Amino acid sequence: MVDARRGSPRSLIAPAIALAAAGAVLGGLMAAPGAADGWRVLHWACKPLATVLVIAMAWHTPWPLSARYRRRVLAGLGFALLDDVLLMLPGDFFVPGLAAFLLSHVAFLAAWLDDSRFAVRPLAWLACLLAAVGLLGLLWPFVAPALRVPVMIYALVLATMAGQAVGRAWQHAAMADALAHPARRAALGALLFMVSDSLLAWDRFRHALPLSALWVLGTYYPAIGLIAGSVGRESERRR
Repeated sequence: MVDARRGSPRSLIAPAIALAAAGAVLGGLMAAPGAADGWRVLHWACKPLATVLVIAMAWHTPWPLSARYRRRVLAGLGFALLDDVLLMLPGDFFVPGLAAFLLSHVAFLAAWLDDSRFAVRPLAWLACLLAAVGLLGLLWPFVAPALRVPVMIYALVLATMAGQAVGRAWQHAAMADALAHPARRAALGALLFMVSDSLLAWDRFRHALPLSALWVLGTYYPAIGLIAGSVGRESERRR
């Protein structure tokens, strides 16, 4: 991706995102369990910072697909930032964090619907739904009864968001129009979001993942980065 305006704020944000994301991952990997050591502080500082920088990247996109599309993506990223903060607070804020991420996916779904009808490619939606149902089936016995309904609703909304993104990309690829590349970028981001959340759920409910911060955040930041990157028009970026 080439920014037409070299030296613009947006062109400087990408390396800053990479550094902040690396700090979040490293801090999460090296922090002692239950201790507020220097590594934990690094994680606390860099995790939301990376998301703030992704929001700034979307905000500074010079040629958005539409003002409404950008507003909806920014809203989704804003709720993702809220989740980042909630999950770092002392205490168990899993359910509020789940609600924040659910609102994030609703906002992203609204963005995809800006230029495609709901379930524009039913097979894409069905595939994502089946993947979510399969994961739910594996996790269900290990999820506390009080969390089962919220987790089920969240999984269905996440699958719907990802399925819509894939269907939208499929539609624009078939049309070979100017939105094909941004839509493909959004779809890849949505699928990575599904992967990241699936890993997080597996780590929380089923079995602790070795190096979980690497796998969860290593898919999360590319996911939101690709979604933020889908705000801009591909044709204008190559000028």
